[in-house]
Amino acid sequence: MAILWLLMALLMLGLVLLPVMRRRRGMIEQVPPGHPDAADPADYGFVRQEELDVRLPGPDQDLLDVLELVQRTRDHRAAAQLLAGTESAGELRWQRVQAFAGAAALELQERPGGVHETPGGQWLRVWRAEQPKDAGGAAVHAEFLVQQAWRTATPGADDFRIIMEEARDACGQAALLAPGDPVPYVIELSIGRGLAYSQGEFEQLWLKILDRAPHHMGAHLAALHYWCEKWHGSREQAYSFAEAAAARAPRGSLLAALPLFAVFEHLPEVNLVASFYQSEVVTRAIHGALHAVHAAGPDDPMLPHVRHLLVFFLVRAERWAEAMHQLVHVDGHVGALPWTLSADPAAEFALQRALAVAGYEANGGSPASLPG
Repeated sequence: MAILWLLMALLMLGLVLLPVMRRRRGMIEQVPPGHPDAADPADYGFVRQEELDVRLPGPDQDLLDVLELVQRTRDHRAAAQLLAGTESAGELRWQRVQAFAGAAALELQERPGGVHETPGGQWLRVWRAEQPKDAGGAAVHAEFLVQQAWRTATPGADDFRIIMEEARDACGQAALLAPGDPVPYVIELSIGRGLAYSQGEFEQLWLKILDRAPHHMGAHLAALHYWCEKWHGSREQAYSFAEAAAARAPRGSLLAALPLFAVFEHLPEVNLVASFYQSEVVTRAIHGALHAVHAAGPDDPMLPHVRHLLVFFLVRAERWAEAMHQLVHVDGHVGALPWTLSADPAAEFALQRALAVAGYEANGGSPASLPG
């Protein structure tokens, strides 16, 4: 009986304290200004969560049109034509190669094929068979194999190594078909990380890229992974690589934002310091990325990648107006770090967007005061 009375007392105490705790945590039903639940991203013209495009970091309508045509007709020719007309040394070609390879890999995952079913991504196999000398198809095939290895196998396992070695051979074939194209070597950077190239081997591969496209942002991001602490380098090596690239970046290059990616790759798993995102290291990296974004051309294909990462850091640094400014430019597409690391990129992006809107409004901001 005493236990029963004790349980009833605890229940009554909980009923008294619950509203206080909810209010203290900002969870009371009448949410105060500045709480994410009180803010409506739709007031700013932002895209609804269910309509966010998880395929790309930013708009590329030509690519989306061709992807839709290829997947609907299972005819690779439009993809071959698009890549043939895309500058080989530019960032856009690398992104389009990734997109075609990713589409084929996802199709295969969804439709592995069987006795009475054609496997997904068959158009890529037909492309390679019908146009074996096409450099674009060779590059997409190599990237497809890399993505398959990361998606379906465990690094270090025999099946992972077999697929990666096949991908390395495919990179060599693609490089022979287009000697000046950096993309096959950019693809091999991921292979080097997966197969644990020695630092000397990796540096030799990196020199081949520098000879062809010394300021290629996508290549630098791929190489940065290798130098990170969780792979084959250290925090110091990753920071050194990123800062050296930023220091030699020409005006208008987004390489000045590379240190922010290095910081992101080495974030602590558990952060117990509230001011971490206002620290000198993070603040300096944010400022470098903001400067790079300001100086870059508006049509730079890598610009959305930097803006997305800036949203992540600016929200955590409680720099609400600056976060909102980046959101205006990238909203609608979420196929970029850090959102792609989540099981639901659209939901993760929408949450951070709601936090930005709430913080912005709590500090006097409104749709009318947000610059375009």
